[in-house]
Amino acid sequence: MRLRPALVLIAILCGLTGTARAVDPPYQPQMQRLAEIMGSLYFLQPLCRDTGADWRSEFADLVVLDSPDEDRQQRLYGAFNEGYAAFSRLYRSCTPSAEEALNRLLIEAETTARDIHSRFAE
Repeated sequence: MRLRPALVLIAILCGLTGTARAVDPPYQPQMQRLAEIMGSLYFLQPLCRDTGADWRSEFADLVVLDSPDEDRQQRLYGAFNEGYAAFSRLYRSCTPSAEEALNRLLIEAETTARDIHSRFAE
């Protein structure tokens, strides 16, 4: 899937929302969900099929491009860590259910990234 270019584009365009950071941008819930998904992928993908994707690095790049204030940044990192922790408690090896979760998360990540872009970046 071609998720990275979409994530970079979303982050760049969402970062142009202005300098006032006292109020969360309207895409914050979707960004937190995307962070959670990326944390889950960071755990599951090497477990089931190591493609060399580094979801932690991708997420860090996304956060830098979005340039959130300290509070939002901490919430995004917290969501990433929650996603990682949730699956690390469930799986120690790749099972059919882990593989299915991985497939569904990849689809949801792409859908969420496209939704953020189409609703908030244009």
